[in-house]
Amino acid sequence: MVIANSITALAYLSVCLTLLYLVRHTRRVIARDWAYFATGFALFIVACGSTHLMEVVTTWVPFFWIDASTNIITALLSAWVAVQLIRRVRTVGDSINDYAARLANKEQEQRQMQESLMAAQKLEEWSRLSAMVAHEVANPLDAIQNLLYLIRNDEAATPEINRWASAAEEEASRVITISRSTLDFFRKGTQPESVSLYEAAESVRSLLKSLLQKQQLNLDLIASGDTTVQALPGEPRQVLLNLMRNACEAIPERGRKVIVAFNGQLEGVEVLITDQGTGIPPTVLANLFSFGLTTKGVQGNGMGLWAVLQIMQRHGGSVEVIETSASGTTFRLWWPRKYASASK
Repeated sequence: MVIANSITALAYLSVCLTLLYLVRHTRRVIARDWAYFATGFALFIVACGSTHLMEVVTTWVPFFWIDASTNIITALLSAWVAVQLIRRVRTVGDSINDYAARLANKEQEQRQMQESLMAAQKLEEWSRLSAMVAHEVANPLDAIQNLLYLIRNDEAATPEINRWASAAEEEASRVITISRSTLDFFRKGTQPESVSLYEAAESVRSLLKSLLQKQQLNLDLIASGDTTVQALPGEPRQVLLNLMRNACEAIPERGRKVIVAFNGQLEGVEVLITDQGTGIPPTVLANLFSFGLTTKGVQGNGMGLWAVLQIMQRHGGSVEVIETSASGTTFRLWWPRKYASASK
């Protein structure tokens, strides 16, 4: 009996010391009421242990009045702890749940941080790759432009050949502009120029002619007011090409249409691009403009809408989805009149 009571007393004492240690080292996390309760519970535990210790003492020395006093103290502490536990059981439960929720949120934040780091790494790799591609593509395109220039100025060239050569030279120039504009996201200094968004959309429609014919789609351009803005060369066309092409590719059925409406206002131009597709899933919509996100499988690279967002923010404008459902999606562009406002 002496050995059993001694072991029990030491176990109670160790539990008490452990609770006091936890209270001391978790003061920044747990609530004050919970700390007081844990401290009281620790005292209750050591009081229970003291009764077993007195059993060892009274085995040889009959100090029963000391044993009785210890039992009274233990009873009082037990009653106090029981009452406090009943009073605070809801608060303690909510505190534990809140702490568990904070731990879960912390894990989610860590995952999001890891995803952001991976996206940043992909962006850095894309920056290096785009620089290499722009350099490698520009040289042969310059040579192609020179050959087309010679063809246009050849005395034997017919007017039809001259027209084809001029069109090919213009398209080669546009490819050079687009390849170089990918690097403009990371460097400044290009001077803005006056650009008609409606005329840029007209040129994009001509590029999408084969896609429109293949899917038997109508692409309607509607303009009201002045659609001229200040923008970096080639970038309005790149924005419209991405959004208009996506709108066409989002329509699975033939015979439908895409509407691009331009509304010239005092401070800028509002552009609404509406398709009759199947809409954007909510799971995709939340991160629609994130780098690397694509819904086109192996046919997409996840950089189109991200590039659109970068260009619009660089010009002080915005891009957003204002409506999406099973019957179609509408993107809204807001392009300020003056590029200078974006640099302030």
